[in-house]
Formats: sequence, C-alpha cells, structure tokens
Amino acid sequence: MKVTDILRVKGNTLFTISPDQPLAQAVQTMAEHDIGSLVVMEHGDLTGMLTFREVISAIVSNDMAIGTRLVRSVMDDAPLTCTPETEIDEVRRMMLGRHARYMPVLNGKTLMGVVSFYDVAKSVVDAQDFENRMLKAYIRDWPLEEEATPGAQPS
Repeated sequence: MKVTDILRVKGNTLFTISPDQPLAQAVQTMAEHDIGSLVVMEHGDLTGMLTFREVISAIVSNDMAIGTRLVRSVMDDAPLTCTPETEIDEVRRMMLGRHARYMPVLNGKTLMGVVSFYDVAKSVVDAQDFENRMLKAYIRDWPLEEEATPGAQPS
C-alpha cells in the first residue's frame, strides 16, 4: 500500500498558511476546521509545518499567551515529507522515528496532501482486517480430506 492510496480515500482538502501570518490566525484556522496541522507555504514552496505541538510549546514559553508571534517563529522548518509513491510501512517508520503526527506529501515541489499518523494506522488496520477476512474465507472453504483408509489411525 502506498501514500497515494490514503490520499485517494482521504480527499484533497488542504489547509495552508503563510509563515508571516500571526500565530493567532493559524490557531483560529486549526480550531475552525478541527485540524491538528497546517502546511506552511511561501511563494508556492513548502517552508514548514505547524502542528498543535508547536502551538502548545509557543504558548507555554510565552506565559500561556499566543501574543503577537508569527507562524515562522514557531513552525517546524524541516518537516518530514514523503511522495505519493512512498510505501505506507516506510511512512510509518519515518513518523515513529521522529514522533511526527503529520507528514506533507510532495510530488516534486507540488503539495499533494498531508497524511496523519491516524491515516497511516487506519490503513494498516484496514489492510490487516482484509487479510484476516481472506484467511478466514480460505479456511472456511478448505477442501475436505479424502475418506480415511480403514484401520488407519487419525492424526
């Protein structure tokens, strides 16, 4: 399974923000759309990722206030990225290795979407459920053994 399979199911709604927008505006956008991340884009290029993790850290370091900070001052300016052709197992390993919850998907420089750790976990569970159903069907349809030879001991 590849990232493109997740994006096909997930849809193509993307939320981005400029690095020079106020952090308060980013938080409002995240709250309004019930999302945990925003891709930070500048002049059509990915420049960072803003997640609730960076927002909380910024608020705590500023005496529990958002203040007048800009997105640029708190964003992750080196986020993990993947391509639509990246295997889900590789994405899972990368996200676990960096404790990343969100990963932008790029095709060249074009932003194709964002996958979350939830998306990855759901795809793995769905694949395992499918495999489980197929194995159960295979076992259920197992051909009966030939009649035992008279006098043979069952094993």
